[in-house]
Amino acid sequence: MIGNVGCRRLFTAAIVVFGILAGVTALFAGPPFRTDDPEPVDYQHWEFYTATQYQNDRGNLSGTAPHLEANYGVAPNVQLHLIVPDAYNRPKAGPALFGPGDVELGVKYRFIQESEYVPMVGTFPLLEAPTGSKARGLGTGQAQLYLPLWLQKSVGPWTSYGGGGYWINPGTGNKNYWYAGWLLQRDITKWLTLGAELFHITPLTTDGQTETGYNIGAIVNFTETHHFICSAGTDIHGPANFFFYAAYLITWGPPEKGREGKADR
Repeated sequence: MIGNVGCRRLFTAAIVVFGILAGVTALFAGPPFRTDDPEPVDYQHWEFYTATQYQNDRGNLSGTAPHLEANYGVAPNVQLHLIVPDAYNRPKAGPALFGPGDVELGVKYRFIQESEYVPMVGTFPLLEAPTGSKARGLGTGQAQLYLPLWLQKSVGPWTSYGGGGYWINPGTGNKNYWYAGWLLQRDITKWLTLGAELFHITPLTTDGQTETGYNIGAIVNFTETHHFICSAGTDIHGPANFFFYAAYLITWGPPEKGREGKADR
């Protein structure tokens, strides 16, 4: 799912042109953005990411260094998903801590194909397994479940997708919360896609606040197998987070007619 890794995850230049753009609960989403799309990896195809994610919350630093992500098209319209992170946490007044983070498992299912007038529609439930240490700030200490709905429509070199869902977030002081986001991206050339997203998150904790922010990013296709993706953004309203994501992506699978030169995403 990046191909032109692209018409599936970004748009920065266009956002600038149109002037649209004036905490990570789920640390991960649709690389390199938080907002995902409904398109699964093609049947019998693989995506493998070696990635890093960084967040600065007023001097409290956290992220992954690195995390590994694998996606596999186990059946037509169905994708299996796994993220295994090496997390870090450096409080404003304290030492940097490193260790295993929470493992993410998921299944993406597309149940409506895109047509001329109908958008693609799918869901991508995620389970965050509490494998990281909560005491060291490397995990949540509780299993979390995300139940989203995603839509996507493409016109020429432009692709727009988004949606949202509900996070079940157990634990003392925690609240279940909503995530919503939308993204617009454009294929600039065969090897470059640019894009941007806007997102909104309701409070994660009883004393938390809503977060509204944006990311801008790029996908570079060196070949149909090798790709580099990245994004960066900040809050418009919220905890004043700055976030950054970068990954080297490898895609492979049986050759498909008409797909030469494009990666899956």
